Amino acid sequence: QGQLVESGGGLVQAGGSLRLSCAASGRTFSTYAMGWFRQAPGKEREFVAAIWWRGGSTYYTDSVKGRFTISRDNAKNIVYLQMNSLQPEDTAVYYCAAAPANGRSWPLFRSYEYTNWGQGTQVTVSS
Repeated sequence: QGQLVESGGGLVQAGGSLRLSCAASGRTFSTYAMGWFRQAPGKEREFVAAIWWRGGSTYYTDSVKGRFTISRDNAKNIVYLQMNSLQPEDTAVYYCAAAPANGRSWPLFRSYEYTNWGQGTQVTVSS
């Protein structure tokens, strides 16, 4: 099945930066689209960013465009989310997810399209 493990979360002041990592194990996800989602307290899980399996195409929700960057290293089976200019509204548990790319149309931003999920990492931005 494969496992996804997120790391890199923490507490940061507004305007600061964090880099989240998602390490995949148990199988290769090189032919999967990879995504980041987040869930704030009392809110539904929402899409943040995704990257196509070849790494050339990325897609972001409007609220993070220009601040967050998703990237992947297929050789290491790791996906990154560089988050800059963090704001209190970015506070949430961030989840890494994988979606099989075969037969799918880009972009993939719906949670039901993702078949593998990590346990999440907490990001807290103080004002």
